[in-house]
Amino acid sequence: MRNAQPESLTLDRVASPVGEVLLVTDDEGAVRALDFADHEARMNRLLERHAPGASLTAGAAPGPVRAAVERYFAGDIGALDGLTVKTGGTDFQRSVWKALRSIPAGETRSYGQLAAAIGSPKAVRAVGLANGRNPVGLIVPCHRVIGANGTLTGYAGGLERKRWLLQHEGASVA
Repeated sequence: MRNAQPESLTLDRVASPVGEVLLVTDDEGAVRALDFADHEARMNRLLERHAPGASLTAGAAPGPVRAAVERYFAGDIGALDGLTVKTGGTDFQRSVWKALRSIPAGETRSYGQLAAAIGSPKAVRAVGLANGRNPVGLIVPCHRVIGANGTLTGYAGGLERKRWLLQHEGASVA
């Protein structure tokens, strides 16, 4: 039986060239949320869905996790690949998030390609919704999903930040 005590999570703040990053980790070092500081309210809403009742305390993320985020922004675009994430979500959402993690840095996919990759080619809209509910941006790289015509489409962090991230990773951006 699960312990009735609410989960305790740590919130670290990491400087980046595109704004302060909020990095939430648990006691085991898994990343539970990652978002930009100007979207803290959104991150808190997603975190409540994925870790209901969890307490959030300011502090330092585990050294290797924080260092990976810093290395990513310093140019090591593969630095986030080995980080462990822990989320809630439905089976469908988790399948979308797993497929997102399989998109290599420097590449993009359309929502349709992502839907096909998870075996649900008609679920383009649902894939888009799952993409938008991703609590661990960058690590689960929702910014690598673009419109079918190759244009940048919605990104919770803003289209200019999405453009920067894609260019940082070496992707061609329309």
